[in-house]
Amino acid sequence: MLTNITPSITIFIIFLGLFRFDSFPVLEAATGTLASVPGVYVLGDSLVDAGNNNYLAISISKANYPHNGVDFPGSIPTGRFCNGKNAADAIAEKFGLPLPPPYLSLKDTFKIKERKAAALTGVNFASGGAGIFNGSDQQLVLLT
Repeated sequence: MLTNITPSITIFIIFLGLFRFDSFPVLEAATGTLASVPGVYVLGDSLVDAGNNNYLAISISKANYPHNGVDFPGSIPTGRFCNGKNAADAIAEKFGLPLPPPYLSLKDTFKIKERKAAALTGVNFASGGAGIFNGSDQQLVLLT
């Protein structure tokens, strides 16, 4: 019975460790310094979406409303499905990395420098409404 819960508990403990400790003592003991994390690449749904849906031509699952950015620096809506930073942002900040930008925001040809930098420090591929099952999007389909 405990085997069904074990992966969830492991993930929770790792996630809690990222917020509780400023460093990883085991890594520091082995290397003398905190091992560097090159980048954060985010895959997921609305829990970690940084605004990819705002760049889709047809999407009814957007989070670009004023209340969605009230606690974000600058108090601007960014497309995150929360009122500030999400878990992926917190993890990136914990490792001293910039917030991973939405992948679709980098498709502009004028942002070549940003695109190259994001490839090294991380990109957010998450999209609100995403799912692993074929019927995940059935609630978002427009009936015409």
